[in-house]
Amino acid sequence: MGLPGRGRRARSGAGCSAMAGAPRLVLLLSGKRKSGKDFVAEQLRSRYRPGGRGHGGVEPVPARPGGIYSPHRSGTGLDVAMGTALPCPALPHPCPQVVSDTRRLSDVAWFRAAYGPAVRTVRVQASEAARTSRGWAFVAGVDDAESECGLDQGLAFDWTLHNDGDAAALERQLGAVLGAVQDQL
Repeated sequence: MGLPGRGRRARSGAGCSAMAGAPRLVLLLSGKRKSGKDFVAEQLRSRYRPGGRGHGGVEPVPARPGGIYSPHRSGTGLDVAMGTALPCPALPHPCPQVVSDTRRLSDVAWFRAAYGPAVRTVRVQASEAARTSRGWAFVAGVDDAESECGLDQGLAFDWTLHNDGDAAALERQLGAVLGAVQDQL
């Protein structure tokens, strides 16, 4: 089901370790370029506090087979390939695994086949004006390609976060997601 040469960056919440076997929750984030997906992913990771305590460190959830492919991002985030693992202290609690850049329906299908009901989807949206203020400009062949438009339809997201620069509004939305995450874990 996985396609060669494609995968996604994946990290867990701060210092979390999946219990034996598959993670109990995998958050798949998606959104257009400059919508703030990486920022939102990092906010979710840094704000998740198992048992009300913060911890340091990260651990990957395996990405799609064939490694990582992201033509528009290099040197950002933690790239991991299927089967790799980084040392992370074993902690007595589960935590959400965060995949910060899901692009296609086939990506979501792969994660659902691999992790089943543990998968939840988050769409990060930003207005064109907000994206432009972050340095976005339309690039033909990129912004109209499947890698940018593949999840624009055909998927009902568990959460849609609006990241237009209103910090208080984003904070409320993140709080709702984190509350649900705590409930699921």
